[in-house]
Amino acid sequence: MHETVKKIRVLKVVFDTEIRSYEVPAVRGAIVEKVGRENFYFHNHLTEDTYSYRYPLIQYKMIGHNPAIICVDYGVDEIYKYFIQESWDLRIRDREIKMKVKTLNLDTHEIILNSQLYHYRIDNWVGLSQKNYEVFRNAESLAEKIVMMEHILTGNILSFAKGINWTVPDQIRLKITGLVKEKWVPVKGVKVKAFDLNFKTNLLLPGYIGLGKNISLGFGTISNELAIRN
Repeated sequence: MHETVKKIRVLKVVFDTEIRSYEVPAVRGAIVEKVGRENFYFHNHLTEDTYSYRYPLIQYKMIGHNPAIICVDYGVDEIYKYFIQESWDLRIRDREIKMKVKTLNLDTHEIILNSQLYHYRIDNWVGLSQKNYEVFRNAESLAEKIVMMEHILTGNILSFAKGINWTVPDQIRLKITGLVKEKWVPVKGVKVKAFDLNFKTNLLLPGYIGLGKNISLGFGTISNELAIRN
């Protein structure tokens, strides 16, 4: 029998310095160099040229104006490799940033699938591959585009579930309730389409985790402060 509830740990570390959103990849790169590239969970690369498509359990973000790290499940056990370093400070671009911890929260979250609906916001969601972007662009109506995005976002949630070794026990119901913003964002030097969305689903998810593509770089972060049951 599949679990109807999955418990996972989520560690949120926010640092007491300010960065700009485009510097998140530089923070990630500097932390990877500090802990060593042999530590797979920090960068999700199997080799120098081969990327693992497994759900990233260590994610780098900007919360407010501050750099942050979100560690999910086994990622919580790995992050000590950064904090045992003699210095946490990082050199990014042409400056050094002091990585003093501002807040640190470790919580156990219950991932629950049930008949109730929870409301979320997802920012900078990168869900479209080059191939399905063409299908999206050529869709005849907004309703068709929304259905397509709902299907992809549901798949993103299933990828998250797989990453935490959980088989979702029943059907995920998901509906996009608002297309807040559509924009182009730079990812590794390439402009890609991103969205800010409101959605609801019958799965209770932890806030600040990422869904979609490039989530280790801060894209696709969800917030569930308004996860109100209907």
